[in-house]
Amino acid sequence: MAIPRQMRMARWYAPEEIRLDLVEVPAPGPGEVLVRIGAALTCGTDFKTFKRGHPRLIKEIPGPFGHEMSGTVAAPGAGVARFREGDRVVVGNSAPCFQCFYCQRQAYSLCEDLQFLNGAYADYILVPRRIAEVNLYKIPDALPFTTASLGEPLACVLNAFEKVSPKPGETMLLLGAGPMGVLFVQLAKLHGLRLVAVARDPEKLQNLKALGAAEVVSLTHDADALAKTRSLLNEGRGADLVIEAVGLPEMWELACDLARPGGRVCFYGGCAKGTEVKLDTYRVHYEELQLFGVFHHTPAYFQKAVEYLSSGKIRPEGLVVGEYRLDRIHEVFRKGEKSNPLKLAVIP
Repeated sequence: MAIPRQMRMARWYAPEEIRLDLVEVPAPGPGEVLVRIGAALTCGTDFKTFKRGHPRLIKEIPGPFGHEMSGTVAAPGAGVARFREGDRVVVGNSAPCFQCFYCQRQAYSLCEDLQFLNGAYADYILVPRRIAEVNLYKIPDALPFTTASLGEPLACVLNAFEKVSPKPGETMLLLGAGPMGVLFVQLAKLHGLRLVAVARDPEKLQNLKALGAAEVVSLTHDADALAKTRSLLNEGRGADLVIEAVGLPEMWELACDLARPGGRVCFYGGCAKGTEVKLDTYRVHYEELQLFGVFHHTPAYFQKAVEYLSSGKIRPEGLVVGEYRLDRIHEVFRKGEKSNPLKLAVIP
């Protein structure tokens, strides 16, 4: 395919200030792969980045952003044997070094030199050698780019889901009804779990109900919401496992409060650095609560996510709710917007 000299790229300049710039199309070096973007999806992290920047994702100003992407190989670099021009691919947004203290212990999401890739809101993206080697996969012709781009968030959800070792027939409590909640609901259904979802937005909760949640409770619209929730969890004992997918300290505390003795709690939603929460040590010790933190994903989870999406086990229904062309990026990220939509697809 003919590759132009310049391309469009959305770049972050300051809080709530992005510009669609013309930049040079990068040439792939040895082991690198140039990909023409087919679809890039929005993420809660992108909206946070838009509003205030990001210490790990925006390392220079102006900085590219967006990290859920798929597309077509435009040019493989020297030495790349796995991919050819025209291959349809999904791009992972990171790769561990496989050499550091944590990688030697197979804790790849804690890699001391975790390489990130941002810049999905553009016409092209250059995939570095390390990522091309372990987190770049071909996708079937029948798999839409918008669906394939769910590989990264699904990999993160799989990491959290497997941390709590779900068993068929267990009751899972999900706190949050955003995009990640949609993926958790689908996974719970696949694994034979009874899922109860608790959040504020009744419309998003009804979306989860349509996708397979057994019960939903609105914190803002249901009377005695917490009492109602507790009554749905093992006859008032609490949930077997809890996923906190909001990222607020009060929700972290609620997650522990609504777990049964011996229950497992996964803190998926990240709070701001320095945030502290209060925990009842009696419950943690005498009732044997199991608490798990989780961050990001690993190459194995990314590969598994691509398999789930390619086979149709996980679908985009109820999740990707709109499409915008790249030249309308300012309609996706709007100044002063207080709430985030579910996922939007940005199509160059």
